[in-house]
Amino acid sequence: MIEVRQLKKSFGSQLVLAGVDLRIESGESAVIIGRSGGGKSVLLKHFIGLLQPDAGDVLVDGENITRMNERQLLRVRRKFGMVFQGAALFDSMTVEENVAFGLRRHEHLTEAEIAKRVAATLDVVDLPGTQKKKPAELSGGMRKRVGLARAIIYEPQIVLYDEPTTGLDPIASDSIDHLLMRVRDQLKVTSVVVTHDMRSARRVGNHVFMLHEKKIYASAPPEEFFNSSDAVVRQFVDGVADAKETIL
Repeated sequence: MIEVRQLKKSFGSQLVLAGVDLRIESGESAVIIGRSGGGKSVLLKHFIGLLQPDAGDVLVDGENITRMNERQLLRVRRKFGMVFQGAALFDSMTVEENVAFGLRRHEHLTEAEIAKRVAATLDVVDLPGTQKKKPAELSGGMRKRVGLARAIIYEPQIVLYDEPTTGLDPIASDSIDHLLMRVRDQLKVTSVVVTHDMRSARRVGNHVFMLHEKKIYASAPPEEFFNSSDAVVRQFVDGVADAKETIL
């Protein structure tokens, strides 16, 4: 579903990605881990053409999006749903208005049809009856669920998650993990999850990619990855800093 070949990206003199290769199969739940500032979100933005690489290719469902114009990219982006780290809801809008935002811009539906779709999608994310609430009335976990509802309401083939459990307590994080797995299985979507949460990575992914020193350093199913004896992998999984590193 997504294939990246020798992807390179710099911002000015700062090299961020130095020849990334990865392949995510249709229906797979892929997890991308790595250190903060290591290029994970930059890589995610290449998947949907928000950034153009300096070199290399990005293929989505067999199409090379690096050679597409903006009109062609809009068509490909319709295959994606995106769940942002902070949910990125519009505070002035109700839950219903937030979830329906994309539908009103891109679909020719009546208000009754939109309301029906919103209600059904909120049921999927376990938020029935919240249509008239504002984001300020919701917990952090509930806001994440609204963000997910907005991402899946137009039935994308691929859902991208940028740090879905960041800022949540362990119980809320557990709930979001189970929701991600249910959405993946129920809607048959390809999922790509960027996370620092190792417990979440173990559970929601069936393939783990580790971005290290600007490339994919390790790639394996969760059981193999988390049992690895590789020193770099173990340091990250166990959360152990180098002795020479200082906390700023």
